[in-house]
Amino acid sequence: MSALAWLPRLRAPKLTEEQQERRAALPPAQPFDDTPLQDTRLVVLDLETSGLNVHRDLILSIGAVAIEQGAIHFGEQFERTVFRPNHQVTETVLIHGISPSAIEQGGAAATTLLDFMEFAGECVFLAYHAPFDYRMLSRGLRLDLGHKLRHKFVDIAELAPMVCPEAELNRASLDDWAAYFGLNNSQRHNAAADAMITAEITLILLSKARAQGIVTLADMHTRLGHWRHLRQARSGGI
Repeated sequence: MSALAWLPRLRAPKLTEEQQERRAALPPAQPFDDTPLQDTRLVVLDLETSGLNVHRDLILSIGAVAIEQGAIHFGEQFERTVFRPNHQVTETVLIHGISPSAIEQGGAAATTLLDFMEFAGECVFLAYHAPFDYRMLSRGLRLDLGHKLRHKFVDIAELAPMVCPEAELNRASLDDWAAYFGLNNSQRHNAAADAMITAEITLILLSKARAQGIVTLADMHTRLGHWRHLRQARSGGI
């Protein structure tokens, strides 16, 4: 018997037949292969959540922007608020500004997540502090849709200092990088606005990456792995 067999089983979400068909038809994940970055669909993602606990909190809104052929597709944006019954207002509302009335008018979680994954398509996700977004999206898809997230993520908080070491912003915020590149976004901490400013930063970083010989997804994945290992080695040596 598994050591975890005593744990209560997660209740499968109740989906309509149409939702089950849509879930089954969701596109596959884009692997970190030799696909040129220029030819890859990149989706910059930002989530606003009920809190920062990845084991308990829920997605409240999703903002995303698509980058294809080296350009932001302004017609390819996703912005949606998720309905959460019995939503409790916490101090996080001071950050994301999502009112209880907006939550009440939000879309059903399963439908919203299906819409989002269809929008994302066969892509690589990018986010600032991507491990958090990955874990929240993975949990949301599992709980609300019964779907396993297989898409790859790139962390802009790692990519930025790797390709711009001269900035000396190793533990910087998204606002720090926006200021460094001279970008302005007055709507910060709104999921869609955060995704857009992250996408603008991403375009700059991709241009710098190409100049450094990073031209494929595999190149980026390998170089980030080496950079991460070197950073950990230096931290351990201090």
